[in-house]
Amino acid sequence: MSTPTEDQQIIAEDLILLDADLGESKEAVIERLAGVLASAGRATETDALRDAALAREAQSATGLPGGIAIPHCRSEAVTSASLGFARLNPKVDFGAPDGPADLVFLIAAPAGAGSAHMKLLSSLARALVKPEFVTSLRNASSAAEIVTLVDGVINPAAKPAATTPAAAPVSTAKHSAAATPAETTAPKHIVAVTACPTGIAHTYMAADSLVAAGERAGVTVHVETQGSSGSTPLDPSIIAGAEAVIFATDVGVKGRERFAGKPVISSGVKRAINEPDVMLTEALRAALNPDAARVGGTAVAAGSNESAGELGWGTRIRQILLTGVSYMIPFVAAGGLLIALGFLLGGYEIKDVAEDIVVNNSITSLPEGGIAAYLGAVLFQIGALSFSFLVPALAGYISYAIADRPGLAPGFTAGAVAVLVGAGFIGGLVGGLIAGFVALWISKWKIPTVLRGLMPVVIIPLFATLIVGAIMFLLLGKPLAAITSGLTDWLNGLSGSSVIILGIILGLMMCFDLGGPVNKAAYAFATAGLSVTDTASLRIMAAVMAAGMVPPLAMALASTVRARLFTEAERENGKAAWFLGAAFISEGAIPFAAADPFRVIPSMMAGGAVTGAMIMGFNVTLSAPHGGIFVFFAIGNILWFIVSLAVGTIVSAFLVVAAKQFVKGKNALSDAELDRTPVTV
Repeated sequence: MSTPTEDQQIIAEDLILLDADLGESKEAVIERLAGVLASAGRATETDALRDAALAREAQSATGLPGGIAIPHCRSEAVTSASLGFARLNPKVDFGAPDGPADLVFLIAAPAGAGSAHMKLLSSLARALVKPEFVTSLRNASSAAEIVTLVDGVINPAAKPAATTPAAAPVSTAKHSAAATPAETTAPKHIVAVTACPTGIAHTYMAADSLVAAGERAGVTVHVETQGSSGSTPLDPSIIAGAEAVIFATDVGVKGRERFAGKPVISSGVKRAINEPDVMLTEALRAALNPDAARVGGTAVAAGSNESAGELGWGTRIRQILLTGVSYMIPFVAAGGLLIALGFLLGGYEIKDVAEDIVVNNSITSLPEGGIAAYLGAVLFQIGALSFSFLVPALAGYISYAIADRPGLAPGFTAGAVAVLVGAGFIGGLVGGLIAGFVALWISKWKIPTVLRGLMPVVIIPLFATLIVGAIMFLLLGKPLAAITSGLTDWLNGLSGSSVIILGIILGLMMCFDLGGPVNKAAYAFATAGLSVTDTASLRIMAAVMAAGMVPPLAMALASTVRARLFTEAERENGKAAWFLGAAFISEGAIPFAAADPFRVIPSMMAGGAVTGAMIMGFNVTLSAPHGGIFVFFAIGNILWFIVSLAVGTIVSAFLVVAAKQFVKGKNALSDAELDRTPVTV
């Protein structure tokens, strides 16, 4: 086994497999290529490289149109930036829209890869959008020819000094970082930003796809690639002269404020690879449309007005609400866990005396009950204060998702008013939406130039806060409070079959998308109404957390008792899923669901529904919003909590094993694969 160096060639003949049968699944192909790199001394171990590539694969498929796949990752196991290549026979599905792939590059970079290596990898990604290069790969007769072809695109002959490296923004004319005077005065001039989570491949392929689309349309396109090899920001004069901007990103855009006011088309990075001509046409139309969506501010969140050209109102509102929920959850988690710890130290009755103890006592003047009572009161009170920000944070960040930072003050105020008038969680939702849209409306007022600088810090917050506060106090406060009170009374009045049905619904939601919108909606419903004095809310919280623990525990159990039905990567994920499930981290089941959704997800939902129903039926309560079994001290009727969780886990594990054993599916392992898969229990 050779030891690679910084100067080692990024691809070599021993890293290439031609016309090879590497299995029927992308997991098998990735594992074989990872093994090839490890055997050549490019990685310290196959498993770590494989798992890193599969983790990236789980974020989004790496299959591309034209029969190409580019699984890629950065990993501590990689010792030198390297390319493993396979020309497959038969082809394998990597999730491309037009079918399976026969050309697969495993792009492996060290965790701290230098910019030089990252530029080489991005050069390959860019070459893969060129049909002539792809055809040459298919026609190559030897590994040596593949090496020559790849080396030709990642180590091209020396170019004139004016040529810009791959990390720089690219344009249709010369891929230059700064446009020439002729370019800046071009009649049609588009700018774009591309970025993906890893920043190795899709970032640069999307950039060159847009550039090529511009060449076909006779439009100058300048692209800023915000990838791993560094990013050279577009020149401000180029941005200023652009007709419109395209954001093809799966992550946040760095320096978004530079594009404020420009007509915008937004999408994920893969759409720019698959449909660059369509995106360019949309951008040109937006440039001519005075009502087109525009970049609205310094850090516009998902669901803001800039997405109007791409998303329907239902999707936009869902994204706005989820933004508020995601910012609210840390307050809930911190506050709820501290309250639970307060109960552990000071007893359940601490809730009635905590405020009095922390105000009138100190570490040198302990209350009745001693140090335990005092510390319990302190923890409870800190948690209660954190919890008190729940509704204001929800409303504030809903407003922020709509109107950016100018929406924060009116949003938080709307949430505070909702708490004051008793409108609670529902009032926070409604108030946050009103605050955001009012702030957005005010931001479009036409005011003298001399006052524009005061808009985001004075004018918008002042008038939006005044308007939403008046609406909440004068019009909506009491009706929303009545709705909240009625909902609370209804939940407290549930009994028998009604409460069990609620548990089933919550269990199904928690197991449907494992941290996605449906899961978050159920979790937000539980946490937003959580109150230590409201038994119904404590039962709902218990049902939600227990059901959310089922998927990873079930997959851990299934991959242990019937290991031959799972790939080696899944068995390794199963070992970690024991802890993740115990800690209420539903995402521990995502690798299983992503690899085999049609058999895994329904199985998990069935177990979650059973657990949710049992929790509600046996009056289990929970006063902590997170922590799984590790917050046992906050669980009421803990024996039935454990029994309910165990039954749901067994149901899900049994169903997924049965489905994999007897139900044929796209992701099923063949009998031959099962026979040669080692069983490790």
